[in-house]
Amino acid sequence: VLVGGLGLTGQAVIKALQARNHQVLAVDDHPQSVQETARKLGVELIDSASATELKRALLGATSVVPSPGIPSHHLLYQLADNSNTQVLSELDLAAMWDDRPCVAVTGTNGKTTVTELTSQMFSASGMRAAAVGNTETPLVAAIDDKTNRYEIFVVEASSFRLDRVQRFRAHAAAWLNLSPDHLDWHGDFGSYATAKSKIWETQHADDIAVAPHDDPALAPWTSNISAQLITFGLGEGDVHCTERELIAHGERVLKVSELRRSRPHDQLNACAAAALALSMNASIESVAEVLAQFDGLAHRLEFVATINGIHFFNDSKATTPHATVAAITGFEQAVLIAGGRNKNLDLFDLRRIAPKLAGVVAIGESAETLSQVFDGVVATTVAHSMQEAIESATEIAKVSGGDVVLSPACASFDWYQSYNERGDDFKQRVFSLEREQLQS
Repeated sequence: VLVGGLGLTGQAVIKALQARNHQVLAVDDHPQSVQETARKLGVELIDSASATELKRALLGATSVVPSPGIPSHHLLYQLADNSNTQVLSELDLAAMWDDRPCVAVTGTNGKTTVTELTSQMFSASGMRAAAVGNTETPLVAAIDDKTNRYEIFVVEASSFRLDRVQRFRAHAAAWLNLSPDHLDWHGDFGSYATAKSKIWETQHADDIAVAPHDDPALAPWTSNISAQLITFGLGEGDVHCTERELIAHGERVLKVSELRRSRPHDQLNACAAAALALSMNASIESVAEVLAQFDGLAHRLEFVATINGIHFFNDSKATTPHATVAAITGFEQAVLIAGGRNKNLDLFDLRRIAPKLAGVVAIGESAETLSQVFDGVVATTVAHSMQEAIESATEIAKVSGGDVVLSPACASFDWYQSYNERGDDFKQRVFSLEREQLQS
């Protein structure tokens, strides 16, 4: 078996294949940087950027398992398809080897939060559950975990993981939302959406598909699914939030006032997770308990501090305009820090949140574009560092009011290695500002 990529998933796939006595060969675009990893795993490593080397490796391969980060236009896919070599995803391998139930979550935004919530709801109901996929644990590693012996898996399924899925089946699968993202990887929006849709394609008639109520973006797929459809939403849907309560199939789960996080996108995430968990026999009491205790995840509209009455929020995970719009919609008024490396997306979508903004501080490679986006609509300042951005946003908030929100709508790779690093930098600088205020 030829395994593409020696990142977290690639390493887990190799270990799982070796445990089942498969002969494994590894390929990577940067073989020099992963030589030591390959040596520890005991696999031969070749350069996947070389067509000659790849063709040689494929000659004796029965299957190819590319890591999720390898784009579909990569030479590895082309040569595998040309030679009629079977291409399997990591999720497919797990499905071939293990029949314990899986719940899956995809969507442009909210995947990690809904995955974590759903997993916690199962655990609170007495089931041994694992959150896997785009988390730090690939599914192939979790099924081989002999210590925890999980009973159910909640899979965070990105478009990368779903792109080549053939056999993986989710007994309950939620597609939370759809807006352009990762177009640099997929090539176009149609390919991105098609990859997402795989989450429902392999379901059976007795499985559950969870979708937002009356969402036109998902209508082409919700009208053609074979599974039983459960909808969620604000005000409408099988599982929905009214102004006062979260209702599931006509039964009250808890009061909205009991949610630790209750902005509109928080309520949607809560409803989606409740729909999934209840469909797989979690108890209403456990669902309510988890929702009442859940404080959210780092870098996802995370409250950082209050300084002189100004609240600071870290939403570094918002790497698309859709995510930033969803975040800012929940504020009365905000000073937005946005920018970074655009992922080939239309930043002019951000204009619709202009009425919510007291000001914009633009950062990174897309700062000039953001200045054009808000030209004549919202006063925009360009900052050349995170420190400068925080200082500028704070000054605007002092004069105009509103909370300071880092919600970049772009990737972090111009200034940082990851959105985590960007968010941590923002938080540390806000904490420093807080200490200065306390000492003065």
